[in-house]
Amino acid sequence: MPRPVTPLLAADAIIELADRPGRPIVLIERAFPPLGWAIPGGFVDVGETVEQAAVREAHEEVCLRVILVALLGLYSNPARDPRGHTVTAVYVARAEGTPTAADDARNCQVFEIDAIPSSLAFDHALVLQDYLRFRSEGSVAPLR
Repeated sequence: MPRPVTPLLAADAIIELADRPGRPIVLIERAFPPLGWAIPGGFVDVGETVEQAAVREAHEEVCLRVILVALLGLYSNPARDPRGHTVTAVYVARAEGTPTAADDARNCQVFEIDAIPSSLAFDHALVLQDYLRFRSEGSVAPLR
């Protein structure tokens, strides 16, 4: 039986800095297209869990050790990534320390939740809208 062709699988982590007032979040400025600010994350490697990928990608991109707190949601719109159909699991995570851009992050910056930039990559405006609802109401992303 031939192997089915399926979407790529990714994992992202919205990193709250627990050691700063207001728990601001960390975003990266992507070094490669699609450009813009983004939630740290990337593709799941064969042999790792989605959770392991989220933790690994956070460390590779912003040099922080994160603790996953919750699964915010799965984002699977075939048009969400212009490079091709990619499904991502987005986690809420906590960390302490100072992020440093690395790997495919051109830059990283800490943002207060009321000052998130508008030039976001992928569907991250929608994801961060869901995160703000999670943060204020405790509810995970709605099914779409």
